[in-house]
Amino acid sequence: MKKPNTFIVVAAVTAAVIAATWLLLAAPGYTGNEINMTRGVTSQSTINYGLHMTVLWICVVIGVIVFSAMFVSIVLHRKSRGHEAAKFTHSTKAEIVWTIIPVLILVVMAVPATKALVNMEVAPETEMTIKITGFQWRWKYEYVEDGVSFISSLDPASNAARQLESGTDPVDIDNYLLEVDKPLVLPAKTRIKFLITADDVIHSWWVPALGWKRDAVPGFINEAWTEIMEPGVYRGQCAELCGKDHGFMPIVLNVLPRADYDAWIAQQQDTQQKLAAN
Repeated sequence: MKKPNTFIVVAAVTAAVIAATWLLLAAPGYTGNEINMTRGVTSQSTINYGLHMTVLWICVVIGVIVFSAMFVSIVLHRKSRGHEAAKFTHSTKAEIVWTIIPVLILVVMAVPATKALVNMEVAPETEMTIKITGFQWRWKYEYVEDGVSFISSLDPASNAARQLESGTDPVDIDNYLLEVDKPLVLPAKTRIKFLITADDVIHSWWVPALGWKRDAVPGFINEAWTEIMEPGVYRGQCAELCGKDHGFMPIVLNVLPRADYDAWIAQQQDTQQKLAAN
């Protein structure tokens, strides 16, 4: 029986591994079922996405090399072809190589990862401050400089539909369990500081599009910052199991152009002043 050409086998195996990798990672995106990380709409989320893709492709290259070598060995060096396993117990050169290469790969990944963490934790000078307080099972938002505050709860339509024997089909509810009665309104292209805490148990304030989340811990204030580049509506949820209604305290950000936000905050200040006067 004619032996297969080694180059052809290597090329075929490598192509098969690359095709399988593409089917797993890229193809779902063409069907609207992308399984990759959220790109986000902030500078931090952009950094996170870039870091994620760098590490992902490093892993893909390693996977292609390792699996190609494995399958080539299986095809060309199997016992049925008369090959025998090498008998050796130690190779100093091999140990040096497989120690140095992983260390270099880790350094390549660690440098941008460290920069991303520093950017996330060290807030630049911000233009406004929002205090966020979590409690079972709502969020309270306070605009520190503007004297505006309100409580954000699950949207009444979702709250009614989730009840047993409600008679309402959740499919008929827009953004079921992801809508609130009062969203957090923020200006676009503005550096915002968040002061996050809780009144009862540990919660976690998480909006994937921002590229981070922060625990809300009673008695402590955790800081975070963001700059949202694109106006729009962005949704999140409490990410820390906090009690029986943990799944029913969503987060909604309504990000407006600066002029629209200024008009909104002026309206809120006027409304709260009238309520205080009464």
